Amino acid sequence: MAKVRDGDPERLGLLYERYKRPLLGFFVGMVRDKELSEDLVQNTFVRILKYKHLFRGDGDFRTWMYHIARNVKNDHFRKNKVAHDKVEFWEDKLGGEASHAVDLQSEEEARMIAVALDKLPDDKKEILLLSKYQEKKYKEIGEILGCSEGTVKVKVFRALQELKVIYKLVEKAM
Repeated sequence: MAKVRDGDPERLGLLYERYKRPLLGFFVGMVRDKELSEDLVQNTFVRILKYKHLFRGDGDFRTWMYHIARNVKNDHFRKNKVAHDKVEFWEDKLGGEASHAVDLQSEEEARMIAVALDKLPDDKKEILLLSKYQEKKYKEIGEILGCSEGTVKVKVFRALQELKVIYKLVEKAM
C-alpha cells in the first residue's frame, strides 16, 4: 500500500487480488447479498485509491482496509436509506460451497445458525464475522472498531451468548 500511496497505483491490483475474497466474505456476511457485496468490495478499493494519501504505513493494511470497508457499507445504507434485514440463509458464508457429501444434519444446523445470526443486531453480527469467520485477532478488531482489545473480548463473548440463546429458540421453532 505504501507503493500505491507513493505514486504506483498499479500495485493496488495486487492488493485487490489478495484481499477481495476475505472482504467479499465480510460483506456477504453483513448484507447477505452477493451482488451488493461485490459492489461494496469494488467501492472499498475505489475509496482506498481515493484516500491513499491517508495511509500512514505504521499499522497493518488489513486493519485500515476493514475500517474503510465498514464505512463503505454504512455509507451505502445511509445514502440509499435501505434496511438490510432481508431474511436469507448464509449458506455460502457458513460452509463455503456445499458439497454433495454434506449430510442433512449439517445442512440443517447451518440453516439454524444462519437464521440465528440473521436475528442478531448488526454490531454483534459484525464482531462475530470478524472474529470467527474472518479470523481476525481481537487487537486488530479493536483497531477496526476503535476500541480496546478487552472491549472486543467482552463484545465477542456477549454476542456469542446472545447467539446461543437465539439458536436455541430457532432450534425449537424448526
